[in-house]
Amino acid sequence: MSKTAVTAVPILPVLAERWSPRSFNETYLLSANEIISVLEAARWATTSNNSTPARFSVLVRGTELHSAVAPALASWNAAWGPTASALIVVSVSKVNPDGSPAVFAQYDAGLQVGNLVVQAQALDLYTHQMAGLDKAAAAAALDLHEDMEIITVIAIGKLDAADKLEGPLHEREIAPRTRVDLADIVLHGLPA
Repeated sequence: MSKTAVTAVPILPVLAERWSPRSFNETYLLSANEIISVLEAARWATTSNNSTPARFSVLVRGTELHSAVAPALASWNAAWGPTASALIVVSVSKVNPDGSPAVFAQYDAGLQVGNLVVQAQALDLYTHQMAGLDKAAAAAALDLHEDMEIITVIAIGKLDAADKLEGPLHEREIAPRTRVDLADIVLHGLPA
């Protein structure tokens, strides 16, 4: 299924083709090279002082950690999220190494995740970021230090048919992609 973005001017195809499905191929397993590739892309994102604050827990489907964290997915994420090849839990430290508050950590982690998502798309892998997660349960299952804060969990894998999903999940899967108009997000300086 193609959901190419409709843009005012052309953008990179890898960005135009990226979307967040819920239907993942339940038999596909990520290769070690695919996992390392998306993590390297995240590692090389631009971050404040090259701090690279995000930490990634890669939970491959069928492993003990995947089985421990997947039940922490909330609501309808629990219905489809575990079918992806892996779940990647993204967390950051709330404090910098010098003890000061990590005020840019979430912003920088967002840049890292952006790189990860684009690299995944370039590898013909799809991602879906989820906020619906019992973060305390996931942190406990991952034995994260109390200074660590989970930001999101990303489902990653190969796309599968939308018809595997039912009801509202199916409807959302086949719905056209939409975004707020460009004029509504640019406060100043949009060329006419």
